[in-house]
Amino acid sequence: MRIATDIGGTFTDLVYVDDLGNFGIAKSSTTPPHFENGVIDVLDKIGETGKNSDMFIHGTTVIINALTERKGAKTGLITTKGFRDVLEIARGNRPDLFNVKYEKPKPFVERYLRKEVSERLNFKGEVVAPLERSEIEEIIEEFKKEQVEAIAVAYLHSYVNPTHEIQTVQWIRELWPEVKVTASSEITKEWREYERTNTAVLNAYVQPIAGEYIERLENKISENSNFKQSYIMQSNGGTSKFNRAKNSPITMVESGPVAGVLGAAVLGEFIGENNIIAFDIGGTTAKCSLIENGEVKLSTDYYIEKDNRNAGYPIKTPVVDIVEIGNGGGSIAWIDDAGSLKVGPQSAGAYPGPVAYGLGGTEPTTTDANLLTGRLSSKNFDYEVDLNAVRGAIESKIGRKFDISAEEAALGIIRIANSNMLNALKLISVRKGYDPQDFTLIAFGGGGSMHAPALALELGVKKVVIPVASPVFSAWGMLMTDLRNDYIQTYIKKMDELSVEELNSHVKEMEAKALSEFSADGIDESLVEFKLYLDMRYLGQEHTVKVPVELSDLFNKERIINEFHKLHKKNYTFNLPESPTEIVNFHLTAFGKVKKPQLKESRIEHELEEAKKEVRDVYFEQLGWVSTPVYDRDLLPTEQVISGPVIIEEKAAVTVVYKSQKIMKDVFGNLIIEKEEK
Repeated sequence: MRIATDIGGTFTDLVYVDDLGNFGIAKSSTTPPHFENGVIDVLDKIGETGKNSDMFIHGTTVIINALTERKGAKTGLITTKGFRDVLEIARGNRPDLFNVKYEKPKPFVERYLRKEVSERLNFKGEVVAPLERSEIEEIIEEFKKEQVEAIAVAYLHSYVNPTHEIQTVQWIRELWPEVKVTASSEITKEWREYERTNTAVLNAYVQPIAGEYIERLENKISENSNFKQSYIMQSNGGTSKFNRAKNSPITMVESGPVAGVLGAAVLGEFIGENNIIAFDIGGTTAKCSLIENGEVKLSTDYYIEKDNRNAGYPIKTPVVDIVEIGNGGGSIAWIDDAGSLKVGPQSAGAYPGPVAYGLGGTEPTTTDANLLTGRLSSKNFDYEVDLNAVRGAIESKIGRKFDISAEEAALGIIRIANSNMLNALKLISVRKGYDPQDFTLIAFGGGGSMHAPALALELGVKKVVIPVASPVFSAWGMLMTDLRNDYIQTYIKKMDELSVEELNSHVKEMEAKALSEFSADGIDESLVEFKLYLDMRYLGQEHTVKVPVELSDLFNKERIINEFHKLHKKNYTFNLPESPTEIVNFHLTAFGKVKKPQLKESRIEHELEEAKKEVRDVYFEQLGWVSTPVYDRDLLPTEQVISGPVIIEEKAAVTVVYKSQKIMKDVFGNLIIEKEEK
């Protein structure tokens, strides 16, 4: 038995599955600031099943919440002389170019807590000025007086030679064992001093709160359950042991959302779909990611709080490439100063929630709009729904402003929300040179199935898949992930100067480190698999292209260079076959493989009429009110094709199929939606 829990902004989700493929799901409200209580609540909902398990996997929003809400620890920084202001200077790229009042992001460490030491390495990692213990002792005394709770250490060129950082951390632990300390070289060995320093600072900033949370969660679990192995989801799409997560909590910054993307990739393998757009709509946000040829895309150029007006804060750790917007079921509809209807990013959350919840919410949300238009039924809510209150909120806050009915206003809210989500889907597909017609949309989360069919029609996607357990699919995805560590090392050298022996030596060194770390986690060497990438560029370029390299191809530099030319043309529409190329980073991904549960096939052969729950009026674009059959997803006969418009209901989710679409349930229980041929 395996159990996975995923903490979202509104709900905490759970999925459990056994080796035979039998699974169950549960949901409970998220319980900030003590998120571990929500985990115990949802474990209690599955009774004895939640008491014993071979494996427990957890995804959490604690790290991203601590960063965005500025609720981390008081942090100090120790850096090379002359570089204390690297956090302040940041980068010159200014997204809001014509804003004369533009302000750079405020560093997480104030200037008086940024301290310099006279050590210095050159770009080759050679010692120019030694590290002096007396300087560290003086800084620690000052940090103690200032009641600093965490320390980041980031020296120039430590990605080449981390000796001084390692020594500094050792001295700090001798002088002040209680304080949390992070060395930049422990988190990333990529170059770019601003990004590396900021990553170390953010890791230190959340280290105390992450450690406390994980310990509280461990204690709660040990009191209530007996799990043989416990893991936490990482932003790179893999899992790690609890202890490792305490030391490097910044690797969990997108812990929950990436699991759904990994789950979509695994599901694609089962159903023969390699090109996928994963689309997750929760209560607070919508997230999407593109999977090409079964490969989930990763990036180390990840930012938090970055948008078209703010430069944000870089995090130089591998993160699944996700676009996230503030649109979900709880997103509030409002009218801006110019009189335009907006939806999100503000959310009603779990409490007070949408007006429909009856918990004190007064602002109309996407959920309220879907309820008023008949897409959702008040009978399926856990609360007593006052439909007149929902109608009144939409009418007074939106309808009267535009002199339209409550139903038309509700449809307007849905269309604006869909437009926002469509823009996010275009960001990861059309605007990166991909044709959406070549991809299958796998939609999940509480609102994914409700909005995805409409978005598919606008985007031109031919097929939509609503997976089994779609409302808790991110938790399901965690059950399908392996342990994973990424090792990225900057090593700048022209390809024609890099010998095959040198290339092989670096890779073997990284492999040895990976095997050592997995061994410490109790993973046998026979279960470890590797994938290698080289970040390459043309000489004189600033940015790189990630080139996948088969380990058997290490001795074929010509083939690697040709692959780089091909990928450069795909990414940038041109290549320069005669120009010299250089390697910038080695990127080795190590997987500790775990046995994954298989999807279980099952067939339902009875008549379609037995699955019908009711006929309900639903308000559609251009059609108005339409009498629409509503079916129970669990009772749908296998491979029975149903033409839209139709509503398919399940626990915690609804699928809305439009007039020009058809739907059927496959042998695994997934819903497949396609455009009807004319």
